[in-house]
Amino acid sequence: MRRRGSAANDAAVIESSWLEPERFAVLFDRHAPHIHRYLARRAGRQVADDLVAETFLTAFAKRDRFDLGYSDARPWLYGIATNLVGQQRRDEARQYRIRRGAVAEPEVPDHADRVAAGVTAQTMRALLDAALAALPAGDRDVLLLIAWEQLTYQEVSRALAIPAGTVRSRLHRARTKVRQALAGTDAAATYEELTTNE
Repeated sequence: MRRRGSAANDAAVIESSWLEPERFAVLFDRHAPHIHRYLARRAGRQVADDLVAETFLTAFAKRDRFDLGYSDARPWLYGIATNLVGQQRRDEARQYRIRRGAVAEPEVPDHADRVAAGVTAQTMRALLDAALAALPAGDRDVLLLIAWEQLTYQEVSRALAIPAGTVRSRLHRARTKVRQALAGTDAAATYEELTTNE
């Protein structure tokens, strides 16, 4: 789950990097896997490598602006990463359309159950991808940071520089729109299970 202990000294690392820039590498070692996973889900694995590098380069350049009152730098890094994904919105929308139009793998007679499950999963993913693509960017950002990265409302508030109340309203609006988009499909029950277990 979440590794709070390892992030406890982020503020001290950032502060020490002002005089010893090489210390900033500690943040990369701690948080790059989380940021990479998030970016890979948002923009695809090929783009994620570049965006992770850009996220940490941006963070390094702006490290003097980090609020040392916060010991955990992940929300700040997620905010930078989300902004970079925002610059790639057209590519993200194109990725959703590509996934939605993807052809199912051909059936292998000996593995009929596995193929059926794969086709069902692809269909559900296509429906969910389309529902996510239809969301306003701000609502989608909030939903994905909470659902995928398990950030709290306060952490999303810091990451996106919006009030916690706005996080709540965007999350509610996003969940409602996704439910409406999936209503009447097999994906609706799966989505309900996932969101009620949060």
